[in-house]
Amino acid sequence: MYTEVSETLTAQIQRSFETAVTATPQVIAAGFVLLLTWLIVWLATIGIRRLASRLKLRRNLVDVLLLIGKTGIWLAGTLIALTIVFPTITPGRALTTLGLGSVAIGFAFKDTFENFLAGILILLREPFRIGDFVSCEDIEGQIEEITIRDTRLRRTDGQLVVVPNHALFQNPVVVRTDRDLRRTTVICGVAYGEDVDAARAIIHDAVIAVDTVRDDVKDVQVFAHAFGASSVDFEITWWTGSRPIDIRKSRDQVIAAVKRALDDAEIEIPFPYQTLTFKEPLPITSADTTAA
Repeated sequence: MYTEVSETLTAQIQRSFETAVTATPQVIAAGFVLLLTWLIVWLATIGIRRLASRLKLRRNLVDVLLLIGKTGIWLAGTLIALTIVFPTITPGRALTTLGLGSVAIGFAFKDTFENFLAGILILLREPFRIGDFVSCEDIEGQIEEITIRDTRLRRTDGQLVVVPNHALFQNPVVVRTDRDLRRTTVICGVAYGEDVDAARAIIHDAVIAVDTVRDDVKDVQVFAHAFGASSVDFEITWWTGSRPIDIRKSRDQVIAAVKRALDDAEIEIPFPYQTLTFKEPLPITSADTTAA
């Protein structure tokens, strides 16, 4: 019994050794293919980086291109190596297996792939850049980083918001700093007893004298806007820097300048008035408050 087991084990070892010796050329060839694949990946990395530097592409976009390129090259090299070592595994069968696996993985990681593809499209189209102030639905802030999965916004109050790329790709995004200038508007009311034309001229002169108002690029516009409850309302429109701090600073200076100019011209900026009308005359009596 011991002799039979020993002979069987020896035969198995001998067959395994013969199989290994027979497969040695294929293994060496597969190793050479993998080494060649590594060399191609190295050369492709250098080529992509040089091309990106010449075209001045974003760093994140370069990383995406490198990831896609490396993955594709390694996948092709690995399939060729497997075909050499295991002749029964044809590229067609391997790709079929990978395809079925990709479908299963796609359903399992649908949101992840959606963000990934949206990130690639955002990096390629460049609808906004790092440093831009954007708003999307109820989210607003300055873009600090764009990755292939999400975009990071810094709100004006200092808080960081991480937004999935598919949200920015599927919803309207307002890029507030797409241009250097942005229009802003305030409403100012003057009393009904004042001269409308004179008030308009005084407001216009006060606004164009403000440093942050870019009247050299766009005209300042002052129009009578509406009949308010206690005033004639003027719509004052001008152009200034596009950042949120530029808008707030310029609005502060314009309001102060208009208030000062109207006060100097003795033009009233009225408080809300309320008029009470009674159908019957009201008797007015005075009470004697002196002691008896």
